[in-house]
Amino acid sequence: MTTSEDISRCVPAHDAQALPVAQAQAIVRRWAQPVATAERVGLRASLDRVLAEDVISPIDVPSHDNAAMDGYAFDGAVLADPAPGPAELELEVAGQALAGHAFTGHVACGQCVRIMTGAPIPAGCDTVIAQEQTVRTGERIAFDARKISRGANCRRAGEDLARGRAALSAGRIVRAADVGLLASLGVAEVAVHRRLRVAFFSTGDELRSVGEPLDAGCVYDSNRYTLGAMLARLNVEALDLGIVRDEPAALEAALRSAASCADVVLSSGGVSVGDADFTRRLFETLGDVGFWQLAMRPGRPLAFGRLWPTHRDDDLRPALFFGLPGNPVAVMVTFYQFVREALLAMSGAKVEAPLQLRATSSTPIKKRPGRTEYQRGVATRAADGTWLVAPTGSQGSGVLSSMSRANCLIVLAHEQGDVAAGTPVEIVPFDGLI
Repeated sequence: MTTSEDISRCVPAHDAQALPVAQAQAIVRRWAQPVATAERVGLRASLDRVLAEDVISPIDVPSHDNAAMDGYAFDGAVLADPAPGPAELELEVAGQALAGHAFTGHVACGQCVRIMTGAPIPAGCDTVIAQEQTVRTGERIAFDARKISRGANCRRAGEDLARGRAALSAGRIVRAADVGLLASLGVAEVAVHRRLRVAFFSTGDELRSVGEPLDAGCVYDSNRYTLGAMLARLNVEALDLGIVRDEPAALEAALRSAASCADVVLSSGGVSVGDADFTRRLFETLGDVGFWQLAMRPGRPLAFGRLWPTHRDDDLRPALFFGLPGNPVAVMVTFYQFVREALLAMSGAKVEAPLQLRATSSTPIKKRPGRTEYQRGVATRAADGTWLVAPTGSQGSGVLSSMSRANCLIVLAHEQGDVAAGTPVEIVPFDGLI
């Protein structure tokens, strides 16, 4: 079990008020350890789960040599030493092979078998000529032997997947194609990591849930709904703990309760420097702080560390804690830059960075060096196939509608300054991410 002293040694010396994004991401990766528990689930329940062990193929795929297309199967030896004279080759049709109905007769020299796609290659045959390349007259076919080589159009047993080989590797998130692949192997169930438990809540006396009356000076809480939707895409067990008041006792109770029932705790709001923000003080007494402030926009106030459920005990596994900003856009940006990868890693998945593309900015973009910025953008394809991108307009971290209009994030590096129109920038498309 990792001790508090071990955890603190993982954190490099840094300015907690201006930690660069790359350093903060490295700390999160260091602390986000996979859950060890695994379970076996049926094939239909495996979609979007993370494999806990390799799936070994119990059979060859395909299980037998078979035709890759409709045509005629024959012994390709007749192509090796063609008889003198015209290139046209004639063969007698000796029978027919269908998928699920093999031809079991004898194929003599100079004969062929009418064969359908997927049907087993008859004994003594090793080549298939496509139907459209032949001319059939009665029970004979003719074709140009120069247009085919021996072994053509035959799929060999095990060429897709050999018996005893790994069909899918541990750490893979099972997708629809994988479910089909497993079914093709006759695999009825697989071992997967248990679903990660993620508790989340919002803080703020001004917040109201959807459906409640909106009192003067209050706003509807969108962050819990946004977080719930983003967590649903990751197939975790999401525990919505509601809205917590800006009071030390209420916050402490919420943090302790969340840490006792979840692997990861997410809060939104209560991590800035306002007088009513108690989360930081509580967090410093209840857990281990990794960092608190980042050199990024939006999302500067982001708390990260580990949270102990009741008291510091090296026999207990602490919950990973992310204290996200209160502004709606900052919640989404910080989730995708820090939380998403941590949840995938803790779920046992092999984490791949989101797709990042190069695009040309069609407008100037203001940017201050010394922090990483994530601006909402709309990317389009130019006539020549290259990508163009423009900000959605106001980049205020409370303008959630601009996130809804955007289809990507424009990533402006830590040391980068103002961007002139026509300058290449990096973008992260939302498709496949959100």
